[in-house]
Formats: sequence, C-alpha cells, structure tokens
Amino acid sequence: MNVSLKNIDATKGIVKLEIVKADYADKVEKSLRSFRQKAEMPGFRKGMVPMGMVKKMYGKHVLVEEINKLVSENLYNYIRENKLNILGEPLPNETEQKEINFDTQEDFEFCFDVALAPEIKIELSKNDKVPYYQVNIDDEMIGKQVEAYQANFGTYDQVEDVEEKDLVKGTVAELENGSPKEGGIVVEEAVLMPMYIKDEAEKAKFIGAKKNSVIVFNPNKAYEGAEAEIASFLKVNKEAVSGITGDFSFEITEVTRHKNAELNQELFDKVFGEGVVTSEEEFKNKIREALAEQFTPQSDFKFLVDARDLLVQKAGELSFAEDLLKRWLLVANEKNTKEKIDEEYPRIIEDLKYQLIKERIPSHLNTMFVTPKDIDETVKRLSYTISEGLNLALQLA
Repeated sequence: MNVSLKNIDATKGIVKLEIVKADYADKVEKSLRSFRQKAEMPGFRKGMVPMGMVKKMYGKHVLVEEINKLVSENLYNYIRENKLNILGEPLPNETEQKEINFDTQEDFEFCFDVALAPEIKIELSKNDKVPYYQVNIDDEMIGKQVEAYQANFGTYDQVEDVEEKDLVKGTVAELENGSPKEGGIVVEEAVLMPMYIKDEAEKAKFIGAKKNSVIVFNPNKAYEGAEAEIASFLKVNKEAVSGITGDFSFEITEVTRHKNAELNQELFDKVFGEGVVTSEEEFKNKIREALAEQFTPQSDFKFLVDARDLLVQKAGELSFAEDLLKRWLLVANEKNTKEKIDEEYPRIIEDLKYQLIKERIPSHLNTMFVTPKDIDETVKRLSYTISEGLNLALQLA
C-alpha cells in the first residue's frame, strides 16, 4: 500500500491511500472462510456451504469491511509515524476522490483532507511579564464584614414602639367612612416593615407608634400602587388591587426589632470557633485572611487570562484552514449548524490558538500558567516573569 501527503498550502493537505488487491486479498479470504464456518443454509450442513455461494452472499460486504479497516489503520498510522499535527479529524476529500465501484475494481484510491496545525514560534524577553494581582483588603471591607457578622448573629427583641427597620405585626381591616367595612378585607397577623413603605407621609404614621395602637393608613398610597406588594400585604389577587384605594386600619399587636450582636468573645467564637481568636484585632486579622482567600480564585483567573493573552499575542498571526475546520465542526456535532459555527468560529480559533501554544509547553512547566496559587507566596506578590520558563519549554518541545 502506498500512502502519501500532498500539501495544498501551509494549512491543509490531502492524504492519499492507494490500495491494490495484494493488500486485502488474504484478509478477505480469511473472513470469508470464517463466514463459511458459521453459515447455515437449507440443504447444507453448518460449515459446508460452498465457498462460491458464500462469496456471492457475503463477498462484497466482507470486501468493503476489510478495505475500510485497512484505510482507517493506515491513515492514522501514517499521521502518527510522520508526526502530522492535524486539527480535528481527516475528512473524505470532495474534489480529488475518484468514484469507487466495489463490484468491478480491484485497486482503490482514497483521498482525505487534513487541516494542519500552524508552525508556532514564540520569542520572549525579560520584559515579558504577567503580573499576579491581589485584591487589596482595606479597613472598609473588613468593617463591612464585621457588620455583616454582627447582623447575622444578632437577636430579635420585642419592643413597645416602632422604628423604621422594625417588623410590625397586627390586624388590618378595610374602612368605610372611618369604620370597618361590612364584608371588607380583613387580614389577621398582617406584617410590614416601615422601611419598605414608599410614601413618606404614610411611613411617618408608623414611626413612633406604640404597641396596641391603631394606625389609619392607605395601602395604595403607601406602596404607590405597586400591585404585587399590595396584593401580598392584603392577601388578595393582583387583579383586585386596582379597586382598592381607600383607608385601612392597622392594629399593632407586636413589634420586633433586630439587634446586632456585640463585638465580643461570644461573637468571635460563633464566627471562627471557640478560642480561635480572643481579641478584636485578631478577629479583624482573621477576617482579612478569609477575604484574601475568598478573592484568590478571581486573582488566579485574571492571571490565567492575562498569561493566555500574552502568549497568543506573542504567537502572532496564525493561519488556519477555515473551510476545512468549519466542515469538520459541522460533521463532528450533529447539533451544530452552519450559522452557529460561523458565529462562534472567531472564539473557537482563539481557544485553538491557546491550546496549540499550551501543547508546546512540557507538562511539568504547564502548571505555572494554570495554577498560580501553587506558586510561592513571595513570588506571587511580584510581577511574575514567564519568559525564561517559556523559552526553555519551547526549546525542549
């Protein structure tokens, strides 16, 4: 068998396989004998069917199967042995492939299009650096986190008068001429928070009100006609809200106020475990460490993106067999469409460029760019120079 490559240009070529009868005859004969041993036909004992009948029944099928095996094995052996760096998979050629007739031919020729990876040369200097950025954890961030912990571990106390952020519970009743409306809306254990009342005049009616007092207010004005909020408060359908424009009474039965936790040992133990920190300074330092760790993935991701951009930039313009790659993408995934591939092709090529660059880097050096958190903490605080490592990697590739 003869296998050869014809380069169309730097981005693609055609692999041609020329098969003669001597390449497949023995394999076909062996397969037919195997078929004969298993064949069962009326008038013949198993395994005694004449070979002529077996060839007539199964000859073409066996021939096609054995030639397909030969083509597949030799195509990929040629690619591997000749170290062809192809992109995607070989595809049947649509221009040079001759028509094949398995009934009349003994010699066959198969042609496959292959997309070739571009030659990549990257030269870096000491000036090529990728900084590793760390989020600056300032006092304001720590202060907000302290407040968040105090709120999370705070308590809810019953109080006698209403402040803006309190939770107010009571009975709401629809009024008519200042009195409860017959058949009107009544909501037991209605709940509101003055801070969410939009109209300032209506909100002011609740601020300072005492437990067991009765407030007359207008829900439609209070929530400025917001159907979802009014419907939720009065337990009615949204469609009914437009007809509710009058006053309601609110008899306050309970006022609940959230109280932040004190900044003391009890809070320290609840947040970080008993005895882990024993002072406000240690508490804030521990928060600083936790926040720094929280932002590490973002720093790692930023580093990876910047390193990738630098490498792609240094690689320069790379040429690809666009028509062939798009054809392969269409065949490789039945869910793909030509329109979808055309839209996503620029992004696919950018990803492909970086993948090809990464393949030039030995595995023991590749981790420098993927997991910078594994780098020594001292080095991470500096501008991380990748040039020397990459130059070495490319020399070894």
